Amino acid sequence: MDFDRLPGGALIRSGLDDLAARRESDAALLVLIGSPRLRRLGFPVPAEPPAGVEHRLYARLSAEHPDSAHARYNTLIRVLVRFERAVECAT
Repeated sequence: MDFDRLPGGALIRSGLDDLAARRESDAALLVLIGSPRLRRLGFPVPAEPPAGVEHRLYARLSAEHPDSAHARYNTLIRVLVRFERAVECAT
């Protein structure tokens, strides 16, 4: 799959790479949030996301940018959904 041609593809590819390397990053946590749908689309993500993964992502964003964590979180979720929809349309 050519991730660069899909909206948010670079971020999702980065998250998949981080998960494969067992690195916790914003992108990896985002991929875990989307793991049920991403797995159905054929991506190699864990069957069950860890408990509280949404809270872990928000906590990371709050630590970096306390005043804009909520907006950043919502933006990341929108990027994930756009990517998932684009993959569905491409298949």
